[in-house]
Amino acid sequence: MFEFVAKHKRFIQIAFVLLIVPPFAFFGLESYTRSVRGTEDVAIVDGLPISQRELADALTRQHERLRAVFGRDFDLAAFDTPETRRAVLESLIAQRLLIAEATRARMLLGRAEVIAEITRAPEFQVDGKFSPERYMAYLRARGMSDEGNVATLQVDLPVARLAGSLAGTAILPRQVAERLLALEMQRREVSEAVLDADQFVARVNPDEAQLKAYFDAHAAAFGVPERVRAEYLVLSVEELGRGETVTEAELKAAYDARAARYGVEEQRRASHILVKSRAEAEKLAAEARKSPARFAELASKHSQDPLSAEKGGDLGLFGRGDMVKEFADAAFGMKEGEIAGPVETEFGFHVIRLTAIQSGKQRPFDEVRKELAAELGRQKGSKKFAEAADAFNNLVYEQSDSLKPAAERFRLRIQESGWLVRAPSPEHGLLGHPKVLAALFSPDSIQQRRNTDAIEVASGVLVAARVAEHQPATRRAFDAVKAEVEKRVKREEAAKLARKEGAAKLAQLRAGGDTGVKWGAAKTVSRREPQAVPPEALRALMAAEVSKLPAYVGVDLDERGYALYRIGKIVDADPIPEAQKEAELLRLQTQLGAAELDSYVASLRARAKVEINRASLEKK
Repeated sequence: MFEFVAKHKRFIQIAFVLLIVPPFAFFGLESYTRSVRGTEDVAIVDGLPISQRELADALTRQHERLRAVFGRDFDLAAFDTPETRRAVLESLIAQRLLIAEATRARMLLGRAEVIAEITRAPEFQVDGKFSPERYMAYLRARGMSDEGNVATLQVDLPVARLAGSLAGTAILPRQVAERLLALEMQRREVSEAVLDADQFVARVNPDEAQLKAYFDAHAAAFGVPERVRAEYLVLSVEELGRGETVTEAELKAAYDARAARYGVEEQRRASHILVKSRAEAEKLAAEARKSPARFAELASKHSQDPLSAEKGGDLGLFGRGDMVKEFADAAFGMKEGEIAGPVETEFGFHVIRLTAIQSGKQRPFDEVRKELAAELGRQKGSKKFAEAADAFNNLVYEQSDSLKPAAERFRLRIQESGWLVRAPSPEHGLLGHPKVLAALFSPDSIQQRRNTDAIEVASGVLVAARVAEHQPATRRAFDAVKAEVEKRVKREEAAKLARKEGAAKLAQLRAGGDTGVKWGAAKTVSRREPQAVPPEALRALMAAEVSKLPAYVGVDLDERGYALYRIGKIVDADPIPEAQKEAELLRLQTQLGAAELDSYVASLRARAKVEINRASLEKK
């Protein structure tokens, strides 16, 4: 079931802006039809709002994925652009459209149907029966509750099925696919010359009237938005749990009850050679047994598993449950250094060499004491939180002129925020939640200076706040921002000059004239290896007519200026191994399915009313 959802989410991801679009993260239909009054929505799709908070959360998830791929030191500034924000917003709009369509078609599932799906899912089966322990481990690993997961799947499953059925209608003939693959892998030798907008800034000398006109037309961009500073309290399971004492007896009892969780199963490391026929596997097994040192060479040359073949067949460490049964039974019945095969599975015939055994073990009590204490503390905190939540809410409401009584009763620290604006932002932390901001910017909070209600900003986390200081929106005087206005005007006008001169030079080049352009060193680019060529330029280069060389391409780089490219040589793709070729053709089929889905979403959008608040889309 979960593989099905993941598979068809991938179709959706490819269809909407390929790599930078975040995976769907549906949180139940209610969250899409619920609107927080007083917040500024970034878009509205057929009456369903997309809030600034949702966009900020989607961007945060995207940033986390990038950091996971490139490391914690990766600079996200290059991806924190208006283009990225718009691409992520487009994916959220597409989500709304597909959810609305699934709702209209009455495809959404009831709770009972989803629960039945979960209990049948192979991922949660142990000895042919549903395992609550395995299911709860799945939820813990993803930071989800059972209720939240069920609500998510009520929407996820039908939308994934809708996406899968649409993508499955696409058919790509093999001959066409092979031609597309050849074009995709084709390389072009190009030289670049950039007319940087900075080079033209000195030519721009706007007068006072121009600057004043620009300021009047863009006054909102130079204003100071309404803002508040707040005092606030946080009542959470985590905080309450820290104050709870956990006895040694409780720790040992919990350790005994969770013995299975702290067991580390035996793992093995193996290399394999995957082929299609038994006869070929028998021949390779005989060669490997005769010369075990050549196993990696044989795998690289003959294995039809391209990922492991690149590493000499190495599969790394794996547990018994990580492999299909036939492979696991063979690998876990071998001695270190032994070569076995052929072993038949659904993928073909394997020759296996076992290279290492890592015995299973039980994590000792002392090693898990800390995490056990934290877990038991959280459990006690949860119980205490359930008892305290209503009293906390009542107290901040009944004594609405101060947070001090609630702070004293629940032993909480009154915290202070920096300046907050209406638009939700991850930088605001817990106070960036749309409901908290809506409450803080309400008349009761600003004019009467009353406490907000206790607002649940996450599972087991309540926030109550009050306005400490308020500043209304102000329009800054022209003289105060004149230097900033002049900088913007110069930059925009310089970019126009760069585009004008670049377009003129492009026309001369195509006519065979001498432009005096100084080209950079030639480099070979392809769709897969852009060599730092901007995406918009790469698209133009790979789409350019190259029947006559050299060919010339001009690309508008917006405020950066204008780029000229000379295509001097076409390099056809190198032949690729058959197994890799099959994988590439399957990928193209998947992309065609994604394009089919993309086309369907476009048709939904054409019939829908989609409003985008462009000012709200700008980075805050």
